[in-house]
Amino acid sequence: QEALAAATERGVDRAKGMAPGERVPFFACGLSCVMHPRNPHCPTMHFNYRYFETDGGVWWFGGGTDITPSYLNLDDMKHFHGTYKEVCDRHDPEFYPKFKAWADRYFMIPHRNETRGLGGIFFDDLNDREPEKLFQFAKDAVNSVVPAYGPICEAHKDEPYTEKEKQWQQMRRGRYVEFNLVYDRGTVFGLKTGGRIESILMSLPETARWEYNHHPEPGSPEAEILDAFKHAREWV
Repeated sequence: QEALAAATERGVDRAKGMAPGERVPFFACGLSCVMHPRNPHCPTMHFNYRYFETDGGVWWFGGGTDITPSYLNLDDMKHFHGTYKEVCDRHDPEFYPKFKAWADRYFMIPHRNETRGLGGIFFDDLNDREPEKLFQFAKDAVNSVVPAYGPICEAHKDEPYTEKEKQWQQMRRGRYVEFNLVYDRGTVFGLKTGGRIESILMSLPETARWEYNHHPEPGSPEAEILDAFKHAREWV
């Protein structure tokens, strides 16, 4: 039950009616991917789409796609979020504003008072309509990863960058590590179910960096994106 609770939205009881500590047999499947490009001008991207079902017949979908740039490019964010708004609108016009706000909340790092990245869409415990309709939405979302993310990488992958920019990217990847090891629901679920450690930690970047009490120079590109991490914005 502890693992099941880790896999669902806080406060949602998927083991209702079962004795405390009683095992909850379940089935789970999903598809995950994380990209950590070398170039600081290419954002990190993560997606995960999953389905859970307990032997008691309780089922739900969860997942999302989110982007984590080191430097702010408004055109990139409009493209990424715009692509996922179009995906959501094809299935329910209420999906994008709801799931965009959910991503902003979910990817918050409370001890830093900033988000891991600049969001996207995120949802969990979704079972409010026919499962086939939600499956079609999840398929549409995962099939839109390349159109949403590919052009951004193509535009920036060969851009020159400085050592300072690379160091800033590494510090932002330190934030990525903090979120994933402390707050990420998938990591907690994997560890509590005795999963394969190499698979559970596959989302971590190859390298990361921490600087004691680091503050970007006011007016710098680093300060610009840090403000976006601290104050959620609407991109489309």
